[in-house]
Amino acid sequence: MKPLYSVLCLLLVVSTCLADDKPTEQDYYPLVRLEVPEGVVLEASSFQLLPDGRVAVASRRGEIWIINDPFAKEVKASQFKRFAHGLHEVLSLAYRDGWLYVVQRSDVSRIRDTNGDDIADEFEVVNADWEISGDYHEYAFGSKFDANGDLWITLCLTGSFGSSVKYRGWCVRITPDGELIPTCSGIRSPGGMGANAAGDIFYTDNQGPWNGTCELKHLIPGKFMGHPGGWQWYDEPEAVVMGKRPEEPVSGSRFMVEAKRIPEYEPPCILFPYKKMGQSASGIACDTTDGKFGPFTNQMFVGDQTFSTVMRVDLEQIQGHYQGACFPFREGFGSGTLGVEMTEQGSMFVGGTNRGWGSRGNKPFAVERLDWSGKVPFEILHMRAIPGGFDLEFTKPVDAATATNLDSYSMQTYTYIFQSSYGSPEVDHTEPKLTSATLSDDGMHVKLLIDTPQEGHVHELKAEGIRSTKGLPLLHSEAYYTLNYLPE
Repeated sequence: MKPLYSVLCLLLVVSTCLADDKPTEQDYYPLVRLEVPEGVVLEASSFQLLPDGRVAVASRRGEIWIINDPFAKEVKASQFKRFAHGLHEVLSLAYRDGWLYVVQRSDVSRIRDTNGDDIADEFEVVNADWEISGDYHEYAFGSKFDANGDLWITLCLTGSFGSSVKYRGWCVRITPDGELIPTCSGIRSPGGMGANAAGDIFYTDNQGPWNGTCELKHLIPGKFMGHPGGWQWYDEPEAVVMGKRPEEPVSGSRFMVEAKRIPEYEPPCILFPYKKMGQSASGIACDTTDGKFGPFTNQMFVGDQTFSTVMRVDLEQIQGHYQGACFPFREGFGSGTLGVEMTEQGSMFVGGTNRGWGSRGNKPFAVERLDWSGKVPFEILHMRAIPGGFDLEFTKPVDAATATNLDSYSMQTYTYIFQSSYGSPEVDHTEPKLTSATLSDDGMHVKLLIDTPQEGHVHELKAEGIRSTKGLPLLHSEAYYTLNYLPE
């Protein structure tokens, strides 16, 4: 028995070593924690790369700090200098013509340093045409400048259900001249804003009334985003640009049923499955670095405050509407992810706060940077809808035996109730039959066909059996595609 026992022990050691050698997220995207000055509570809500290579970081507590040499291997507390303070919950930053624009709870202001001491000494209010009631829930998030020079602002409702003061529950635009233009109704509780590579503006909305789960939504002027709690502001004179008030959504319905019934309603591009991908969707960034951040060029990255993660989103347009897949990307951030900023150098800055809500990251706040190691992870790069199924593109060639074996995959579908009460469970589950998996000649694509694609459902794919030609499993084997519209 001793020789057999020795062989078993050897096999155990070998399998343990192989498990230890399995690549991790850290191997591809190492996390750098920036050292914040002692005694400073920097609940990092947003970032802005400055023309001189420094980075501005805003705190939810109303301060702005400048980080010198922010791309250094180690960033020490001495590299931080406070630029401004006394602001009101700054959640977004943008830069133009020597001014740092700040979106705070009450207004859009711009600030600058005029005497070269790196401390802001000139403050101007750009627009303050929305109102605040004092309710803690009335957050204001802003975009960067769009192609027209406008800032897009999403204004959280007063609480979850209503709008006590002007334009709460709306998206507005602030023009270069400081004019407010009502742009979209139906906002509930935004967590961040950002543009894709084409310049279209998106925001994240969080689970609650009329939001069955957390969502990524495309802001289109004149459209309704789903929550009717702020509809009284259609009566404001400047809201005439929005057209008529939409028809009331039916509580207990489904997203796509209402999208077909209400022309003004734009359904969510991405439904982030609750407690699978996260629970509090937050900041948005897009990789426009042309490969400096790895293989995910032009894809979007979305934070989650509760899970302390950054997710990856791959969008496409079907029948003129954005939809697509979300994937796990990076976990392990020190606090609840809030601000996410991609820089032209190919680094992603991530800010965090637990804000008393709690988060998987157990620190009360964090300022961190994510770099690409230069190694390409084995991942599902794209999941695209095709007639009868999906085209899966990978970052590396796939092993033919595992790629064409239907046992390598599993799929289920579900959706959420579109209702006025808080959130929704997964409903209307189906289990499509996988009918074929065909590998392309170059080994980079799998055409995965199913018998019954479900319009308006999340298609949850698990590809745990897939291996690369080098024998590696996928770094993340899960993908979640929101199939609102079927491809023709």
